[in-house]
Amino acid sequence: MGIFPQALLDATLICRACTQQVLDLGAVDWTLTSPNFSNISVPGRVPSQVHLDLYAASVIEDPLYGLREFDYRWIPYSNWTYTSKESNATWIVFNGLDTFATIQFCGQFIGTSNNQFRQYYFDVTDVLSACDEPVLSINFGSAPIIANSTASLPGQNSWPYGVQQLYEFPNREFIRKEQNDFGWDWGPAFAPAGIWQPAYVIQLTPDEIYIRNTLVDIYREGQRNLLPPDQSKNWILNASIDYLGSLPSHAALQYTISRGTNSSSLSGKLENVTSTYGRLTGSVVIPSNAVDLWWPVGMGPQSLYNLTLEVVGEQGTIASVKKRIGFRTIFNNQLPVSQEQIDRGVAPGANWHFEINGHEFYAKGSNFIPPDPFWPSVTEERIRTLFESVVEGNQNMLRVWSSGAYAPDFIFELANEMGILLWSEFQFGCALYPVDIAFLENVAQEAEYQVRRVNHHPSLAYWAGGNELENLELALVNKTAPEEYPRLLAEYETLFLDTLATIVFQNTRSISYSPSSTTNGWQSLDFSKTQPITQRYNNLTKGSIYGNTDHYNYNPSQAFNISTFPVGRFANEFGYHSMPSVQSWQQAVDPEDLHFNSTVVMLRDHHPPAGGTNTSNTYNASIGQGQMTMSAQKWYPVPNKTDSLANFSAWCHTTQIFQADFYRAQIAFYRRGSALKERQLGSLYWQLEDQWQAPTWSGIEYDGRWKVLHYVAKDAYEPVVISAFHNATTQAFEIWVVSDLWTSITASVNLTWYDWSGSRLHNLNNITNHSSHEKLGNVTVNPINGHPASDALLVMEVTAEGTLPNSNLTKSFTHKSWFHSSPLSSAELVDPGLELTYSNDSGKFTVKATKGVAAWVWLDYPGSASSASASAVEGTVVSFEANAFWLVQGEEREVGYNVKKGGEVDSEWVRGVTVRSLWDNYVA
Repeated sequence: MGIFPQALLDATLICRACTQQVLDLGAVDWTLTSPNFSNISVPGRVPSQVHLDLYAASVIEDPLYGLREFDYRWIPYSNWTYTSKESNATWIVFNGLDTFATIQFCGQFIGTSNNQFRQYYFDVTDVLSACDEPVLSINFGSAPIIANSTASLPGQNSWPYGVQQLYEFPNREFIRKEQNDFGWDWGPAFAPAGIWQPAYVIQLTPDEIYIRNTLVDIYREGQRNLLPPDQSKNWILNASIDYLGSLPSHAALQYTISRGTNSSSLSGKLENVTSTYGRLTGSVVIPSNAVDLWWPVGMGPQSLYNLTLEVVGEQGTIASVKKRIGFRTIFNNQLPVSQEQIDRGVAPGANWHFEINGHEFYAKGSNFIPPDPFWPSVTEERIRTLFESVVEGNQNMLRVWSSGAYAPDFIFELANEMGILLWSEFQFGCALYPVDIAFLENVAQEAEYQVRRVNHHPSLAYWAGGNELENLELALVNKTAPEEYPRLLAEYETLFLDTLATIVFQNTRSISYSPSSTTNGWQSLDFSKTQPITQRYNNLTKGSIYGNTDHYNYNPSQAFNISTFPVGRFANEFGYHSMPSVQSWQQAVDPEDLHFNSTVVMLRDHHPPAGGTNTSNTYNASIGQGQMTMSAQKWYPVPNKTDSLANFSAWCHTTQIFQADFYRAQIAFYRRGSALKERQLGSLYWQLEDQWQAPTWSGIEYDGRWKVLHYVAKDAYEPVVISAFHNATTQAFEIWVVSDLWTSITASVNLTWYDWSGSRLHNLNNITNHSSHEKLGNVTVNPINGHPASDALLVMEVTAEGTLPNSNLTKSFTHKSWFHSSPLSSAELVDPGLELTYSNDSGKFTVKATKGVAAWVWLDYPGSASSASASAVEGTVVSFEANAFWLVQGEEREVGYNVKKGGEVDSEWVRGVTVRSLWDNYVA
């Protein structure tokens, strides 16, 4: 048997009391070649993908620049080979191969892969024993070509026309690859290939094992999925280790739980230990009072513990693994509304909300998409910066959208630390899927690996089968081909209930599951069955409310009409697209293309999708561009600047204002629903972040810069907010104070009408209430007879006192918002005379309105990346403590900031900060 080179031995992990050696294949030299291109031979990396390695070797330029998404289609249509010459091993483990690979070792075939999301492992002991040169070769086939070939197989699944959502490359539903690799309406279609997750070679003696995956499930005694746990019960810690190699007979499992090196710990042996088919399982009771609870941000501390599991034989420890865990229950309540709830005013039907450690809470957040088209580029540092923005934005939950990729462990680890709940989904979306035996078996192995891998993270909140399957795909079938509905419903249940739900329930008792992200919920549960769920679908009772909602309306005239917003128990997806800032455009587009309707800008707008690989479908792109244009024109003064770049920047910014304003209205509507009959307890908007520079629904741009949306959502997600509601259909007008604290607040409210010059028209002071949710009553939209609505705006302010969850300290909360009954496009705006100063002493900016009311005050800072995605992710990113706010005449506001990456206090960006308001759209 060969040995590792000494330089590589230094990087191996040598188990205590054994000689096991584990080598990270990222530490060896790789070569990337292609049978299609004899002139390409460049260094490869692990983890990586072909595009990234070709870019690093200067074979291609930055793939995210310009229209290179189209220019580089030859890459996914080709085959690629990664080769390494130093790979002595008894086992080879791949945590992710993207996607179709043939693996050879020592010139011999050892296996294949056909699923990006599975862990593959191969015993190569016999191969190595007769090997002179241990060369490892991974040959990747073209995913688009293989998808097309699979779709054309005799007897392959088919679906009614229009049901499957086609973005760019077709037939994504036939293969287990990241679905948005084939295009989406907010991202490019690169269909990359490569060893995209870590890979290892392992040397084992006959008495050693290698732990390849671990399940840790922490739940209350007697807890079952989808039913409320008893918070008075002790904890059960169930641990299950998946291993390679030979396990000695009578092996035991030991555990140690501690806070840190100097803290007391719990330890002992797991009980009821069983060993079957490469899996060792046991459990232990943990007294409830022996550990502290883990809470989401804003609800209590994020108490984390170090768990060490040791596999012990007669000679001592055989192998060990460490996990970071937390003790919490997270329960998705879809139970029927009780009579007690009905007596309190809740509408009959079924609940749909989350409960943490037995407490209902309002889920505030957004949807997380793949933050880069190439996952190996997604670093822990990038996600930490992004998640800091999540916490700063008052968000406590992210929906990790399906049709991307399962979040790696470091993303969960960061969420554990920061208190961000992650609603997770299996990677299926906007399509129906095959149900042949081979496909189902492939999915079953994918799901079991992923469920077991991430279950120990306290931030894991939920599993959904996929995106918009029940409310979109099945609904489309029922509408367009009702004769096909029974067959396709049965196929849907085969995959999303009989397969996925069963795997979830077999592996965890701590996490709830639904087959679709947007759903009417379960109708009944029967835990005597392997798969206990009977779904509700359209079995609805008139006058009752079920399930969660999503909402998209691209008719600008309906944007702020609250009668068009859906009434449900939880809003898991809603939104509208906007342009990125000019600073982001400058990273990805040539200067001559920096105008609203340039071909490059339009073709980077993928909404609505091109519906194929046509690289010049500006017609579809013009629809999306037109929606943003019409929204800006209807609701705001539109730019008409003489300088082309300034005009483009102003147009981009105005589309962001509309987007933010529209989301603000919906978030306020849904939060008000927490006090209405729907008992609405969640708002997750679409979407958190970008994966490139383009028109999208995001609140945070590709380099981390905040759009107007993220600032407005931060304000709308404050614990106590005041909002106005004008129903355009009924003309009803109400003002509400809403709190998501768990106890009642005491609040004082001031309401003042102004004209645009800043003169006070009317005010109503010191309205008080003592409730968590309170309608303050009717307020006239036009305060003074004869005063035009175009010259009147209402300032609403609330000051409240209350206590944060799990806290006995009283805290003060303030919030201010604005209402105007006529669109700002027809408002009698005046020059607010904005003045901006910066204090070196305080390290803060001060903005003052000296002449009139300033609407949508915006502090901006210059871009630092001249071009290309590589520099985009390395540039300066700053978040201001407040932005997109309003000022009355004579009012000033001091604004601090956080440098998230890049520049320091004395950097050039500080001197480059500018301020503007909506008035500046008029200024040439």
